Amino acid sequence: MSKKLHLVSLGCTKNLVDSEVMLGRLQEYEITDDNTEADVIIVNTCGFIDAAKEESINTVLNLHDERKKDSVLVMAGCLSERYKEELMQELPEIDIFTGVGDYEKIDALIAKKQSTFSPEVYLATEESGRVITGSNYHAYIKIAEGCNQQCSFCAIPSFKGKLHSRSLESIVKEVRMLAERGFYDFSFISQDSSSYGRDIGLKDGLRDLIKAVESIDGVKSARILYLYPSTTSFALIDDIADSKIFQTYYDMPIQHIDDCVLKTMKRGFGEEKTIALLEHMKSKPDAFIRTSVIAGHPGESEESFAKLCDFMENFGFDRFNVFAYSNEETTAAYTMEQLPPEVIESRAQILGKIAEKTTKTSLEKMVGKTVTLVIDGESDEHEFLLSARPLQWAVDIDGEVLVNDTNDLPVVYGKLYKAKITELIGNQLLATLISEEVGSRK
Repeated sequence: MSKKLHLVSLGCTKNLVDSEVMLGRLQEYEITDDNTEADVIIVNTCGFIDAAKEESINTVLNLHDERKKDSVLVMAGCLSERYKEELMQELPEIDIFTGVGDYEKIDALIAKKQSTFSPEVYLATEESGRVITGSNYHAYIKIAEGCNQQCSFCAIPSFKGKLHSRSLESIVKEVRMLAERGFYDFSFISQDSSSYGRDIGLKDGLRDLIKAVESIDGVKSARILYLYPSTTSFALIDDIADSKIFQTYYDMPIQHIDDCVLKTMKRGFGEEKTIALLEHMKSKPDAFIRTSVIAGHPGESEESFAKLCDFMENFGFDRFNVFAYSNEETTAAYTMEQLPPEVIESRAQILGKIAEKTTKTSLEKMVGKTVTLVIDGESDEHEFLLSARPLQWAVDIDGEVLVNDTNDLPVVYGKLYKAKITELIGNQLLATLISEEVGSRK
């Protein structure tokens, strides 16, 4: 009887890629959703902010409480890396600790029941042998690790290190290999994607990447996630809009819009230039713009918060995430004068309501449009509805469209269809399939 593996990947999609690498190294195990029957349990943790840290700890402890006798419990990833000494001392429940450098050695660590923390951060390549999860047509491609930015609120460089980019050749090889296996939609990710290649001598790394990916047979769609304002150029914005493969999709976390707060955040970019970039994105036909902001950063006055709210309400973002400021040790903001927790929470809630309104406005604009959808499967809402995603949207984070009329077309999960968005009920779009889609999406 084969041994069983239960893996939980927490946090961002960059973590997911590393989890997929571990799955690739443990293919002799049978994957199980039932943690109580697993012989090996792995939690790939997130250590970004307090809420993520708490989720990681709770997940590990809950799995320990429920696991069967003689199973192996592994704590891997960012939280484990960031607090390795404390966690190894305070969590005797864990059998193996490992951080962000040894994903490709996970099979050996389990075999030896050995904890280890490599000094180098791991970066997956085309030779990693990872197992793509959750989709038969879409894959995330990690193009770099680490970050050279010095944002006051962010602890990631303290445990992920400086920017470390993959070679363009390595990325192209991986995409080509996956395309040959039938994957046709790709999301390119890193901590600061618009800085890709600067550490290896590429002046316009992302622009080079766009050109290279466009030439790969089988790639029908792509998008770039996590642009950074100070490293995003107008030329890059143009290249994305002009591409026949890359969706006109801009994901650029601005974090704030007030000059004083941006300076305190050490963003290296002010209000005027940030707005100029956003307006240039907005000028592109059918552009989809996503961002994120932080509520309650030290130095955020009532006036600067009001300015942020006004901007977020009126600019016209398609989606934006709100993070309540989390005071993280090893960051520049840690020793700054902090706002009261109740003020931070109140401001996050106010921005959250604005985000709901702007999302609904974006959804309303889609009613009556014909779009390219990919059908992911049966909807959780009802067995007679299909869950689909406009191909322009990012996987998981931008929502779904429910197909309630297939027009008797044969339904294949992972296949592209032309569809008409017929109505918005609450915050849920409904669509009718028109025809099967062939070829390019843009």
